[in-house]
This record gives sequence, structure tokens and C-alpha cells, in this order.
Amino acid sequence: MDKPYIIIHTHTSIDGNIDIMDLFEFQEASRQYQELAINPEKQQFGIQGYLNGKTTTEDNMTHYKEPKLEKNAPLVPEGDYINNPDAPMYYLSIDARGELAFEENYSSYGGVNSHIVEVLTEQASNAYKHFLREKEISYIIAGKKEIDYEVMLDKFYHLFGIQKMMVGGGGTLNWSFIQNGLADEVSMILAPIANADPEGHRFFVAKEPYSTIQETAFQLKAVEELEHGTLWIRYAVKNDGEK
Repeated sequence: MDKPYIIIHTHTSIDGNIDIMDLFEFQEASRQYQELAINPEKQQFGIQGYLNGKTTTEDNMTHYKEPKLEKNAPLVPEGDYINNPDAPMYYLSIDARGELAFEENYSSYGGVNSHIVEVLTEQASNAYKHFLREKEISYIIAGKKEIDYEVMLDKFYHLFGIQKMMVGGGGTLNWSFIQNGLADEVSMILAPIANADPEGHRFFVAKEPYSTIQETAFQLKAVEELEHGTLWIRYAVKNDGEK
């Protein structure tokens, strides 16, 4: 398998909460997170795409709407659909069953329009794939019922030329990349806030069948103080057996 260099980049509160808080410090941490990740003039990683899980996309883009599908949609060709193989930035969206109701074929985030690439499994219906083609949204097939990360990453690398990419959460996706040995680096934008919400979404979350609870250590690379009390902390992901 060929894969991009993968950076898990997420902004979080001191208590590990990645949910939105109505605080100035949160807004500033969010701004700095976006700038470091994808702003053309300020980004630090040199990424060509960023990956989000289905819930993150629902929360921030499609807002739990249902896609309008044609019941008698014409049969689409088998395999992947690559609409924009030379986009300057990609929004990579995991959607195993094909349920996200996109309205455009790009995500406008952080001042950058990123071409959407849907990651589907063989469970996605013909009608949904037709829906994506009508929107000119690229998609790849990676797995039968569950997303096969190795197939997905290999296709990102070879079909879209993505050599560096960001994983932007949520916590279940972040942790699955760590536990499957696919992440190279963890980048944390730490805001000086907390709310101690026991139901809050966390930076890392173990969830069957994608991942399990496992004590894991990281190697500190750098700590930098940003504006308004925000810290940028970077860790290398240790390989198995590395001290």
C-alpha cells in the first residue's frame, strides 16, 4: 500500500473536548487551527486534502438533511468516479452507506474551496452514486461494508496525487488512525478553555469495531505559543516497539 503522510490536526479544550464553545478563546483557536491547516498563505503542513468522518460532515456541512435520490436512476458504471483529479485541495468525506446530502461539489472552509471526494463502500446504492455524479462529486469505493482504510489511502495517493493529508476528526476517526498505525503525526491546537461536559466529544475516542481502548505514548516534536493563550503542540506517532 502507498499512502500519504498523515497528520491528525484538531483543536481542543484543556479537558479534551472538541465541541464548539461560545467563547472568544474558542473562536480564536478555531481560526488559528484553520490557518495552520489550509490557509494558502499561512498553512504549515503542505497538505493536498483533509479527511472528516460522517458526523463531522453532518454537523458542519449537510446538517442531517436527506439526499434527493431518483428512484429509477440510470445505472452508473462500476468502480470509482474521478471528476477533478487536479484540484488544489480536497475535502475527503467518509460516508460508508452513501447518505450525505451535499448541495455543491466543493467545501468552502477556511477561505478555501476544496473539491469533495466521497469515500463509499459497496453498500452505497446506485441511486446515491448517480446523485453524486449529477453533482460532479468524486467518489471512491473502499470496502464492502466497512471502510477499508488501506484501500482508501492508496486511492487518495494514486488517483488524486495526495502526498500529505490531514485527518480532522472526530475522535473516533482520529483514534482509529492511531490504532491502525496509519498516522504519522498529531497536531493539537490547545485552547485555554474547558467546560467539563461528561458528554462532550473528545480528541480521541475508542469505538468498536473501529478501535479499542489502548494505552499509547507519543514523542513530543514541538510546542509553540500562538495568540490569545493558544498552544500548538506537535507529536510524532511512535512506531511499534519504539522507546
